[in-house]
Order: sequence, then C-alpha cells, then structure tokens
Amino acid sequence: MDFKLSEEHAASQRLFHEFAQKEIAPYAAFYDESAQFPRENINKLAAQGFMGVPVPEEWGGAGADFLTYIIFIEEISRACASTGVILAVHTSVGTFPVLYFGSEEQKQKYVRKLASGEYIGAYALTETGSGSDAASLCTSARREGDDYVLNGSKVFISNGGHADVYTVFATVDRNLGSRGITAFLADRDTPGFSIGAIEKKMGLNADITTELIFTDCRLPASQRLGQEGEGFRIAMSLLDGGRIGIAAQGLGIAQAALDEALRYTKQREQFGEPVFNFQAVSFKLANMATRIEAARLLVYQAAFLKTNSLPCSKQASMAKMYATDTAMYVTTEAVQLLGGNGYTRRYPVERLMRDAKVTQIYEGTNQIQRLVIARALQKGF
Repeated sequence: MDFKLSEEHAASQRLFHEFAQKEIAPYAAFYDESAQFPRENINKLAAQGFMGVPVPEEWGGAGADFLTYIIFIEEISRACASTGVILAVHTSVGTFPVLYFGSEEQKQKYVRKLASGEYIGAYALTETGSGSDAASLCTSARREGDDYVLNGSKVFISNGGHADVYTVFATVDRNLGSRGITAFLADRDTPGFSIGAIEKKMGLNADITTELIFTDCRLPASQRLGQEGEGFRIAMSLLDGGRIGIAAQGLGIAQAALDEALRYTKQREQFGEPVFNFQAVSFKLANMATRIEAARLLVYQAAFLKTNSLPCSKQASMAKMYATDTAMYVTTEAVQLLGGNGYTRRYPVERLMRDAKVTQIYEGTNQIQRLVIARALQKGF
C-alpha cells in the first residue's frame, strides 16, 4: 500500500499551503474580530482560479480531482477556518448540485460564474424544526402555472446574504414526506426572497450565517433543479462529499493548533529551559500529533474513494467524526499548553478552539455520523 501523495498532489499541497499562509492566514484574526465576510480573501482565491478547484475545465474550473480539493480545503482552513467553510459550502453544496443535477441551461447560467468566483453559492436545507431530520422540512413550493411559489424560512445558512445563488429545498406536498421535497435555484435578488437575522456565533465569525425568508417567492419552473420530488435524493447525494470537506476543515484547524503549540512550547521557558522539554508537555504534543495523523489518513482515504467513484458513506462519516473530534481535542489541549496566554486573543489557539466546536455539529452532527457508521456495520459493510 502506498501512503504517499503523488507528485501532482504533493505539488498542489505546497501551492495551496504557500498561498494560504501568505495571503489568508495574516488576516484571519481581523476577520474573526470584525465578523466581516472575507471578501478580499475570496477575491484573492478567485484571482488564482481556486473557486472551482474540482470543477471540470469545460465549465471553467481547474479540473482537479476530489482529493486535491480536500487538500485545498485543509490548507485554507489551516490558515482561516471561516474562509475554509465558505469555500466548502460554495463548492460541495453550492456548485456541485448545479453541476451534477442541473439542466444544460442551468449549467450555462451558473457553473462558470461559480467556478470563477464571480458568483458565490449557498445551500438552504435546514429549518428551525428540521435539522438532522431533513425530511420534515416545512418550506412549501406551490405550483402556479409555469411558476412555483415558495413560502417558509431557512436557518443557519452559511454565505447568507453574500451568496448569489442558493440551492433551496421545499416540499410540494408534506403528505408525501421525503418524496415531496424538491430543489430550486434561487437568485439573491428574486422578489419575495429576503435575508433574515444574522447569527451571532461562538466561532467562524467571518462565515456569515443567516436566516432566509421566502414570502410568496415566485420562481419559474426553469429554476427547479431536477424533477419534482427529487430534492431529498439530491440533498442526500451531496452528503458524503460535504462531510469529507468538513473533515478536511477540522483537520486544518487541528494542524494549525498543533503548529502554534509547538512554536510556543519551544520558545516559552520556565525553570531555565523550554517547556517543550518537560515530559508532561511533550507527551501532550505527541498525542496531538498522533491524533492528527490518524485523522489525516481517514480523511484522505475517504477522499480517495470519492475521487475514484467508490462507495464511501461509512468512510466519509468516520472521517468527519474523527477529524472534527480531533480538532476539538487538539485545540483544547493547545489552549492548555499555552496556559493563560492560550485563553487570550494574543494567540490564535482560542480562536481555533471556538472555530473547532461547530465542526462537530454541522454537516450532520457527530452523533449522526456514529449512526451512519453503526448502520453500515449492521449491514456488513
């Protein structure tokens, strides 16, 4: 078995790392403190052609494989977790739905603009009463002639208010359950579509998260993605890729925390020597590094399977669960290793700890991931 990245993947990793550390990392604290959408970061990424890394060249993307994309999300998240999740949402659930399920007309209208960064994508599934139970959503889509009229609201929408196009899920008939759920593409300026409250969050403050409100929002049938009743299948088909993306985000956050802890403990002196030399400290760092390496193997394995169109639901859930649990563990240990300094905003580890927590929650809570894994085991997968 070969556990080494190919030369092409290793070269991409170096490119992404150097770019992220030079162009993104120096501004992460500013965007966190100011809770501003990192528009300049997005502009820099677009200028480099990084807004469509896994999108085929024929649609204006870089044409890279899924593993390259996951390495990209890891390195951007290592520099700025908010920017990392903005990109993950934009790509895996903002662009892929149109690329995979859109009509030729829809692809022509949106994919090139999304891949170039001219447009930013978002995904609107979650509602106040439907999180893990996505099939219970209430937003309605009523057919009127050649249009659909949407009414309802969505919550916790990343890129809310800054995205140009939203993949929105609504039901044409609640009595049909998941079979009534239908997907639509809603442009930001569609009449009847408005941005509601902006969430004040523990972390990822530059990832603007909002409510979406639909009040007699009229969409032409040409904006329906797929057929009526196919929305739930579309939503579920995106989960594996999305979960691997969040696993990569957790991995990047964990690596950034380890980097900072190593730097600090090698420089900080107590009792006449660097605190790294104390066994209690070095053993913590050894545990942190081992957890990260194990997480990376899981994440890259899941990405490899996805790249090669192999079944990966169990591995995606394992990677998401383990990598994000690792992110929370490593960032907490990093804060402890920096002591009082770790609890202040003079050092990035407290931000990394705040950013890490939500990775255990969104794109399917880690309890849901355990459920997916257990069901796979039950079936003998």
